[in-house]
Amino acid sequence: MAASQDALRLERRGVLDAACQDSFRLFAVGSSVAEARRRVRTRLREWGVADEVRDDTEMVVSELFTNAVRHTTSERITCGLSFTRGIVRVEVTDQGSFLTEPQQRAPRVDEEGGRGLLLVGALSASWGVYPGESGRGRTVWAELS
Repeated sequence: MAASQDALRLERRGVLDAACQDSFRLFAVGSSVAEARRRVRTRLREWGVADEVRDDTEMVVSELFTNAVRHTTSERITCGLSFTRGIVRVEVTDQGSFLTEPQQRAPRVDEEGGRGLLLVGALSASWGVYPGESGRGRTVWAELS
């Protein structure tokens, strides 16, 4: 796998066969959502991802990261990002201890929230959830093309 800092150099030489990938961990606080968006936007720009896909991925990360901050007991949240053969994959992993998985809901018209996973579903080719390896937390992933 090509490290993110090497991706552009390898691409210019025409030897980028493996995925570009990156990950980062931030505190589970509201201000980290903007930082996560910034990091994703920067990395995808470096990798040459198309503007529309970059914008959609930034929105998906924002929604998933916000959900992890609001709905889990995490101290830190990890975001993984990869780009392979035209597919961007995002993984947001929390440390939460809740037994339920994130689920799309049908919010009432007058509700301010509750549309995040609907938006993720609309912008992504696919998305899903798998439990954390330690039995705590979960990873919510999405793929965009």
